[in-house]
Amino acid sequence: MDENIPRVTPRHSATFDAYTLSEIRRAASTGIYDIRGGGAKRALPHFDDLLFLGASISRYPLEGYRERCGTNVVLGSRHASKPLELKIPITIAGMSFGSLSGQAKEALGRGANAAGTSTTTGDGGMTAEERGHSKLLVYQYLPSRYGMNPDDLRKADAIEVVVGQGAKPGGGGMLMGQKINDRVASMRSLPKGIDQRSACRHPDWTGPDDLEIKILELREITNWEKPIYVKVGGSRPYYDTALAVKAGADVIVVDGMQGGTAATQNVFIEHVGQPTLACIRPAVQALQDLDMHRKVQLIVSGGIRNGADVAKAMALGADAVSIGTAALIAMGDNDPIHESEYNRLGTTAGAYDSWHLGHDPAGITTQEPELAARLDPVSAGRRLANYLQVMTLEAQTIARACGKNHLHNLEPEDLCALSVEAAAMARVPLAGTSWVPGQTPL
Repeated sequence: MDENIPRVTPRHSATFDAYTLSEIRRAASTGIYDIRGGGAKRALPHFDDLLFLGASISRYPLEGYRERCGTNVVLGSRHASKPLELKIPITIAGMSFGSLSGQAKEALGRGANAAGTSTTTGDGGMTAEERGHSKLLVYQYLPSRYGMNPDDLRKADAIEVVVGQGAKPGGGGMLMGQKINDRVASMRSLPKGIDQRSACRHPDWTGPDDLEIKILELREITNWEKPIYVKVGGSRPYYDTALAVKAGADVIVVDGMQGGTAATQNVFIEHVGQPTLACIRPAVQALQDLDMHRKVQLIVSGGIRNGADVAKAMALGADAVSIGTAALIAMGDNDPIHESEYNRLGTTAGAYDSWHLGHDPAGITTQEPELAARLDPVSAGRRLANYLQVMTLEAQTIARACGKNHLHNLEPEDLCALSVEAAAMARVPLAGTSWVPGQTPL
């Protein structure tokens, strides 16, 4: 090689980056698609792209912690005779026993109890640990009907009809055979050790008219006491919200694509659905158009991480939020204390997403007895309660700074956006301007 010729630095493709190349090689080698847990890992417009406009002269702030800022929320008052009364507007999302260990489910109940909020069963039925340690428990009614028991419906404090999930709208979940032990198999009426895939749609309805019939059946079973939620993935939030309201739902749960899952195809997680930020305003608009905003409550989930996210979701019109992945992290998931074991599994703390394999060193997403025993439900529940308390205090701090004496008094006018995409999705002005993309002229 002529030493006088300048060397050109090799340039890697932005389209065929290192991860994409590794995925192509893996697919070519195995002939199967990639399955994993967790949520979308690609960069998406999110709550960090919004900022609050704190009070000064034109708005009057509340004084520190001396002036009250309410956080309570009532869910399900439209039709239910016993709506849920929560101390904080942060609930625990549905995560199944089977996906999670029994200890993890108990810890979720303990943490939610201590914070004054609700937790949710997830697919596969209700465990004694969860019911016993959850003052307020929402029972998920899923397309699979795994573990569905009318007696458990009556034991629950609310029922959530799951039509879709943010990580996989239009698709069903998976539970690998190694996580289906004797107890999981018995609860779900499945053969032990055999891979299971949940259905992607309910077997007894084909549209919103059938959903209305199903909601009425559930009300009859529970003597019209329990609030009925309808959960949808963030694909068409305006129409799905409107149809769920017309079908008689008390509460709508909209789950954006940053929401996690126990196991599904990676291509689903990364390429189906819409960012959580894009789902809130259309859902709120549907409620407003039907004169049902605040009468039918809206819960937003998918990537909620801190009190600022809570406050921003509520400023955009949500009544409450729901957390899943963040709750698991608070309890110890992906903790660097297990780094050496994550390394042996071919990954690292913070990136571990092979929840479907059941080898979680933290003892949370596993059914292996020796691993599950690592999680102390009392300690993990306390950590979760601490985390929920901090999120609530952070949201209150922001609300006071905006001059609001309740989190529900936050509004879109309190926000601006840092990017055109976020401004368009949240329908708030781009920072430094009065321009709302798609809403006001330049």
